[in-house]
Amino acid sequence: MRPYRSLLFVPGHKPDWADKAVRAGAHALILDLEDAVPPEAKDAAREHVAATVDRLAGGPTGIVVRVNPLESDLFGRDVAAVVRPGVDALLLPKIYGRDDVVAFDALVGAAEIERGMPRGGVALLPSLETARSLTSVDEIAAAPRVAGLMAAAAKDTDASREVGFHWTPAGLETLYLRSKVVLAARSAGLRHVVIGLWQDIGDLDGLRAFAEANRDLGYGGQVLIHPSHVATVNEVYAPSPATVERLRRLVAAYERGAEAGSGAVMFEGEHIDLAHVLHARQVLAGADEREG
Repeated sequence: MRPYRSLLFVPGHKPDWADKAVRAGAHALILDLEDAVPPEAKDAAREHVAATVDRLAGGPTGIVVRVNPLESDLFGRDVAAVVRPGVDALLLPKIYGRDDVVAFDALVGAAEIERGMPRGGVALLPSLETARSLTSVDEIAAAPRVAGLMAAAAKDTDASREVGFHWTPAGLETLYLRSKVVLAARSAGLRHVVIGLWQDIGDLDGLRAFAEANRDLGYGGQVLIHPSHVATVNEVYAPSPATVERLRRLVAAYERGAEAGSGAVMFEGEHIDLAHVLHARQVLAGADEREG
């Protein structure tokens, strides 16, 4: 599963919206079978999502499907229908612990076998929106197939109801939770950790501030609910051209020093050593992978 800076929700029962999301420049679509779909449209949405996956498979836009949770009566049919060539990952809602992820792993494996797909090809992206999942995040991050984590920090949604915090744009009330998710992801070796989501459609300045704060905290991307947010998020979570150029100069300066026998060098007034170079190379590799 590639790292995505922008993941745009598309209601599963509105397949024509998927093309709008692609045109908006979203790095990945989240074809939704859960909260965005009314109960009477669930069956039709499942068929629409399968058809959308088939139509968009192999394109430049990643495809993630949010299935219904284990506590519903729908998850089995969802997994059987949407695990098919072209799906990069399933977004797992209302996860409580590692056992939930293991259950989805078994279902996805069975669906891969049924469709003749390579086993292990469809990743899992748990959504941390319950108090128990946030408590068990380290175990969840290390569970089978998990390729990334989504921290739910939106206003007045499942996480705020469960935890009991009062949402503010500054986000101090979720700082510990958001930091904990990033640390658990990195500890498990996961590169892909995303935040969700900014709900005020018209407040692009607020969106930018929210994205910048989470980028600085260690998040690599953001889940979105409107195409107008895609450009801002793609920009914020990407290193700027000036940053990329500076990091390339930094690496080159260190390599010249290393060739001369120095383990540390001065670079544009700063003392740098191997740790700085490893960080620079990681940022540059991420930029190249997303743009490549």
